[in-house]
Amino acid sequence: MTPITQSRSRSAALASATCALLVTGTVITGCAEDPNEGTNGVGRLPAAKIQSKTRSAAGSAGAVRVHGNVVSGGRTYTLDMRLKDDGGDGSVTSKGATFKLLRIGEQLYVMADAEFWAHGSGQDEGGKGDAAAASKLGGKFVKVPQGDPSYKKFSGFTDKALLLDGLLTLHGTLATDGHDEEAGVRTIRVTGDKGSGGTLEVSLEGKPYPLRLERAGGAGTLTFSGWGEDFSFREPEKNETVDYGRQLPTS
Repeated sequence: MTPITQSRSRSAALASATCALLVTGTVITGCAEDPNEGTNGVGRLPAAKIQSKTRSAAGSAGAVRVHGNVVSGGRTYTLDMRLKDDGGDGSVTSKGATFKLLRIGEQLYVMADAEFWAHGSGQDEGGKGDAAAASKLGGKFVKVPQGDPSYKKFSGFTDKALLLDGLLTLHGTLATDGHDEEAGVRTIRVTGDKGSGGTLEVSLEGKPYPLRLERAGGAGTLTFSGWGEDFSFREPEKNETVDYGRQLPTS
């Protein structure tokens, strides 16, 4: 994903402000293009109202795909998650390690390789790790007990309402910052504190869904797609799962 360039932003702003003048004798005919013509109309609203409508649209959507990176607690997480109200599935990568997540209702599964589990808290004093446990867990859908400390951390990536509520917040003074386009869809850009508090691209077509977010303080960039497009979960087969039966190693 590449950041929206200033030239693209300026060209969009210029296009909306330019008026072509036709001179015929002493008669000057002006023409102006309205960037909100034929749109859902949110581009004409104040920035705070746009953000409110965007959050409302996102909250009411039955499903969404979230893709990009989030910086939290000094760590960068790369997400590729499909989410809906009763669960989610996808992958998360951090520090070169990738693990898959699947939540169906309250049941959460994590799948990773043996090396991921071997670097968890199950290591012995010699640093060899719980090799037997790692071997057992590697490449399997591991059931995460709800009482396990890892449950809350992992399930947060699969919780649509929780994840979107935490992400779709711009900080500081809100303002609109011109029109643009994201994945072929016309957008209105909303910023917090001129971009330092985050930048959000909101769809001007159909419902005002958020399509791209640059988080405040350089804390990641995310794209949102597949709004309202339902999908089904595949329950892991019995031979694909492992019930660890006690607190999982953490990584």
